[in-house]
Amino acid sequence: MNPTPPRDFARALTGGSHRWLGPMPRVLARSLAVALALAPVTLAPASLDAQAAAAPKPVVGRSMVTTTLGIVASSSPLAAQAGTQMLERGGNAIDAAIAANAVIALTEPSGDGIGGDLFAIVYEAKTGKLHGLNAAGWAPQGLDAAWLRAQGHTSMPRGIHTVTVPGAVAGWQALKDRFGTLGFETLLAPAIFYAESGFPVTEQVAGMWGKAVEKLGANAYSRATFLLDGTRAPREGDVFRNPDLAQTLGRIARHGRDGFYAGPVADAIVRLSREEGGRMTLDDLRELQPEWVTPISTTYRGWTVSELPAPTQGIAALMMLNIMEQFPFAQWGFHSTRAMHTMIEAKKLAYADMLRYTADPHFTLVPTAAMLDKGTAAERARAIDPSRAACQVPPAQYASVSGLTGSETIYLSVVDKDGNIVSLIQSIYSEFGSGLTAPGTGVLLHNRGSLFSLDSTSVNVLAPRKRPLHTIIPAFMEKDGVRIGFGIMGGWNQSQAHAQFVSNIADYGMTLQQALEAGRFSKSSFDGCDVNIESLVSALVQGELKALGHEVREVGPRSSVFGWGQAVMRTSAGVNFGASEPRHDGMAVPQGAPLPASRKP
Repeated sequence: MNPTPPRDFARALTGGSHRWLGPMPRVLARSLAVALALAPVTLAPASLDAQAAAAPKPVVGRSMVTTTLGIVASSSPLAAQAGTQMLERGGNAIDAAIAANAVIALTEPSGDGIGGDLFAIVYEAKTGKLHGLNAAGWAPQGLDAAWLRAQGHTSMPRGIHTVTVPGAVAGWQALKDRFGTLGFETLLAPAIFYAESGFPVTEQVAGMWGKAVEKLGANAYSRATFLLDGTRAPREGDVFRNPDLAQTLGRIARHGRDGFYAGPVADAIVRLSREEGGRMTLDDLRELQPEWVTPISTTYRGWTVSELPAPTQGIAALMMLNIMEQFPFAQWGFHSTRAMHTMIEAKKLAYADMLRYTADPHFTLVPTAAMLDKGTAAERARAIDPSRAACQVPPAQYASVSGLTGSETIYLSVVDKDGNIVSLIQSIYSEFGSGLTAPGTGVLLHNRGSLFSLDSTSVNVLAPRKRPLHTIIPAFMEKDGVRIGFGIMGGWNQSQAHAQFVSNIADYGMTLQQALEAGRFSKSSFDGCDVNIESLVSALVQGELKALGHEVREVGPRSSVFGWGQAVMRTSAGVNFGASEPRHDGMAVPQGAPLPASRKP
């Protein structure tokens, strides 16, 4: 791509003053401007691109965790600690991830829970192989688009018909059976303890809980489970208990997946569905099986970056990186106007293609190879106008996803002393999911089916036993023996946040912590020129983006708009690093050193 001289430099060339060059005679300036316009791009020195936006690396609010033992990074400190307890008991990264997920499913019910779905990438150190797990649930056998259209709906309605079969517990079983070393009785013990005894609600979680009182209060079972005295959300520091969930986790501890997909818990889910007019059956629950899949990948500045394939949006992150690779981001500088403009435009192109073609591969042919082709990326990159934001980008079909804003998810990552890495994401989709709780179980059901379309021409049209397009994506990257498990949750924010994280490391040489804390942009809509810019990005850059046609909305740095991320890294020397960004309540917690057996004096 041909870089264009920055606008502040252009102003200097028309007789103004530039911070590097000082005053310049107008005639000389015009001559130089013409020469620069005609000169080949390769002759433009990097200094010409040092716009007002070229910022230094972020000054981080916390240090990375460093150890030769294991690390668990989570937005819930109690969950991270539960994971490290498994490592200290001799478990591996997979054991730790399950235990941490079980705890955060309790402590962060606004975005997580066993009533939702799960995806994971597992790096197996002894074989050097990368494994992908799709533990997404499907629509009930008796539900399809034609039936809902006959009920008068033109898009997916709120409520029970958005509840697909939860896949998380099936995912735990698949992870444990293939890689785990500890039993469910041990793995779920911390979560059961906190569910029975209670835990203090943390700052960010309390804020999200407080916004959902009306939604939770609309369902009697949710009101009784998640509102104190049936009237209010817990405040920061309030101790919250979910004894019904403790009982459910106890059944899973004793019976594995059958403790959820059969017996009293399954009966309660089907009972709720029947009461709400839904069509889920015991067979829909019992017959669900997760799938082991091969991650998809691309290269970016020498790094191999991996995501999960359809029906997740992971391919959008890889397409975005392929487009971004056509441009000299390192030369332009971190948070430069040109870099941010180009990334925002690359996002639009990648998401347009993802939305057009990505769906459950059991129901449609997804042209993955063509979408990840480097030649295609170069062609798409040529569609970016360096002087103007595009407000409409083909071939997106916006009608099938219009108005969807779900963004409540958790992400955690684990590395153990042997170098195994788990990148895991779990979600109930919208804030507190469907708002519907299965009676007597403490399980809030997700509304992932909101992402189906009722348009019969859409690749993502609702059909029996079909999985919807998924926003949640774990990620992994590696280069020269360095391996990083990372993720940033937050609905449609995720792919664009992943691409920004990768760029921060590959283009600007940031540490894990810097890459997570760096100011981000997020565009959740699929048309228009609106974009959220974090206040960590300078006002001058925001102004220049506005001049390019971006409709900038400045948002504070602790907003969920930009998602919340975690990351772990293993070097070729066997040293592990962990990072957790300060936008949320979490932390990266290291495994403790082994202690000698106690002896009586």
